[in-house]
Amino acid sequence: MAIEIYDTTLRDGTQAENFNLSVEDKIRITQKLDTFGIDYIEGGWPGSNPQAVEYFRRIKDVPLQHARVAAFGSTRHFKNPPNEDPNLKALVDAATPVITIFGKSWDVHVHDALRIELEDNLLIIEDSLAFLRQHVEILLYDAEHFFDGFKNNPDYALATLGRAVAGGAETLILCDTNGGTLPHEIPPIIEKVKQYVNGLNSSVKLGIHSHNDSETAVANALLAVSLGVQQVQGTINGYGERCGNANLTSIIPALVFKMGLQCNVAANMGRLYETSRYVDELANLPHDRYQPYVGESAFAHKGGIHVSAVQRNPLTYEHIEPEKVGNIRRVLVSDQAGKSNILHKAQRYGLKLDDNDPVIASIVSELKDLESKGYQYEAAEASFELLMRRAMGLQKKYFKLEGLRVMNNKYRMDMPPLTEATIRLFVGGDEVHTASMGDGPVNAIDRALRKALTRFYPSLQEMELVDYKVRVLSGEHGTGAKVRVLIESRDKSSSWGTVGVSLNIIEASWQALVDSINYKLMKDELEKE
Repeated sequence: MAIEIYDTTLRDGTQAENFNLSVEDKIRITQKLDTFGIDYIEGGWPGSNPQAVEYFRRIKDVPLQHARVAAFGSTRHFKNPPNEDPNLKALVDAATPVITIFGKSWDVHVHDALRIELEDNLLIIEDSLAFLRQHVEILLYDAEHFFDGFKNNPDYALATLGRAVAGGAETLILCDTNGGTLPHEIPPIIEKVKQYVNGLNSSVKLGIHSHNDSETAVANALLAVSLGVQQVQGTINGYGERCGNANLTSIIPALVFKMGLQCNVAANMGRLYETSRYVDELANLPHDRYQPYVGESAFAHKGGIHVSAVQRNPLTYEHIEPEKVGNIRRVLVSDQAGKSNILHKAQRYGLKLDDNDPVIASIVSELKDLESKGYQYEAAEASFELLMRRAMGLQKKYFKLEGLRVMNNKYRMDMPPLTEATIRLFVGGDEVHTASMGDGPVNAIDRALRKALTRFYPSLQEMELVDYKVRVLSGEHGTGAKVRVLIESRDKSSSWGTVGVSLNIIEASWQALVDSINYKLMKDELEKE
């Protein structure tokens, strides 16, 4: 049985406190999830805000290898006919191959939230789905608050599913929306649902959408799958409203490695770690080092008997091999930590690096030192490749900075400040001294740098900075805290991320900008070979 993985990070995940994504972030995460092998990616609620509408407009032009994008929304308002309901029309206008709508399963919600009669709710479930059925390839139904509804009024909860099937839903997703259901409550409810649905249409599939308010979302999802549920909904790293959603970075490896089930993501499990970190970096949030499978400490061993045993046989204190999910074993007192990761990256970058090459130890040592200072490379692969090439003596020096000055002048309180950057550098034996105005210090530096280098490297004209993020690494120091700057750049053929870290935000930005330009020039040179 193939298990479908449905990701709702871009919609349900963004309901988490302090979890925010731009439209550009959402598109990049969509591409990352597609590369990972996720089956369905819920892009948002097109009837709820302009950002969601913009996402669906832009994602149409983004080629995806495997994943199908889903638009999310609710059943129609009781006063609106289906063909005149703004929410349903917005779902159709999103023009996605998949539409997921939710309806009320709990009679309490029907009376208190919708304030309509129970039969009226059944009507809007069926005719909303029937209207959408004619406009979409795949139609999914989220039975909101299903487990609470079943415990309160099982006959009515089942009746809502029956109407969803009558309306044309091909998958019914049972939602533990409040996250209060415990694992022992799941089996009898799902067995009753299976009996009921099979009596209506044996081809209809079931799904599970669990929240983590009782710390059981992952357990509930896995238990549901063991009972025959074929679709699992969740978010990367478990982000979601209140205490979060079911964490796909824990569910997916359990399905593949523990339960031996078929999933499309199985072929790409080595990308789980980088996918998890990528989402955190774009959301500008710290990564949970203690998270199962993908946390920095998930396969870390510190001193004593554990280290000795793991060095002889890792299975003594590891439930799976870390490389299977793209993580690494970290023996905190050993120089071997990270060696396998370096070899993997070298192969990926097309670099010839032998298993016994002493440069590996040099790279590992430098990496540890930089990470202790706050550098992270999950969303800054370009900076990491440059680091490796420098260690191997393969990185050409395209220019040398001699001096940099940035001036911010606020002449009038009712006017924006004027910002100017001045740069002095050498390209070979040529000295270049340039200045440029900008919209803020980073933009001014970027413009001055390009102005200085473009006559030597004309291809820089096609390169642009598309994203810029700053993260405070040590908040206890207030405005004197160290910061990490993450920059995303692109040209006509690809995009790449670079990183800089410093107590000075200008210095951190400069580091990331320089890496970005060096990577572009290196990439161009390699493409000519």
